[in-house]
Amino acid sequence: MADMKKEKRKGINQWQEVLNILLHNPNAIIGFVIVAVLIILAILAPWISPYNYLEMNLAIAKQGPSAAHIFGTDDLGRDILSRILYGGRYSMSLGFLSVGLGAIVAMVIGSIAGYFGGWVDNLLMRMMDVLSAIPGMLLSIIVAAALGTAYHDTVIAMAIGNVAALSRILRAQILSIREKEYVQAAKASNCSNFRIIFSHIIPNSVMPMIINCTSRLAAALLFCASLSFIGLGVQPPEPEWGAMLAGARGYIRTYPYMLISPGIFIALSVVGFTLLGDSLRDAMDPKLRK
Repeated sequence: MADMKKEKRKGINQWQEVLNILLHNPNAIIGFVIVAVLIILAILAPWISPYNYLEMNLAIAKQGPSAAHIFGTDDLGRDILSRILYGGRYSMSLGFLSVGLGAIVAMVIGSIAGYFGGWVDNLLMRMMDVLSAIPGMLLSIIVAAALGTAYHDTVIAMAIGNVAALSRILRAQILSIREKEYVQAAKASNCSNFRIIFSHIIPNSVMPMIINCTSRLAAALLFCASLSFIGLGVQPPEPEWGAMLAGARGYIRTYPYMLISPGIFIALSVVGFTLLGDSLRDAMDPKLRK
């Protein structure tokens, strides 16, 4: 019990140290501000959008930026600003859900492989080798083509690409933790394997998972936009940023503003999550802190 309490206090102190480092890191602050603003805009979209994102008016189609339509209108007369605000809900939620779902599946696979070892570990890791052999984007395209273009299908397609790498990270952590004294004490007190894994091992090995999940959010947003752009993700009339780019690509020379606005928001989200993920990695890695 003393060892377990000591580990918990150590974990709390470590998180406090990480937070202190992040608060003094300009890149972390910039990344957090960008991500926070984008999330707030997406949440408040129903209240701050000047128009209905589905409302079409061909009389004002293809109008450039103006006081009435800050980002202009698309080829169907829909307000681009309103569609971008609502599009943030699709793009951001797809990124969070796909990484989150991939992390949950990876936790189950990695914890079972790392804790039990032996033939179980060998079997699960060989399966992960097969997934790792296929590039993440290509794997997402294959799954999306098989499942379809519905929202939940896109989440599954993107999540599968994260499972192999994340499960290996957790497995490596568990291999070094499963022989700790507090784990042995839990075994001696007749705790079930399920309780040992999810109450003692995973909470003490989750930090590298958080770092990688934060870093993977930037790639997930790009994957999301790419799938929609090639017709395998969220499709019109839903205002996902990649789908907006795909719908406007025919007007890149005549009405470039149609592509610039969603492109800027995709770039901002990627930059924000990249800065935040890199800063979090630097703050949590003892070698990089030194």
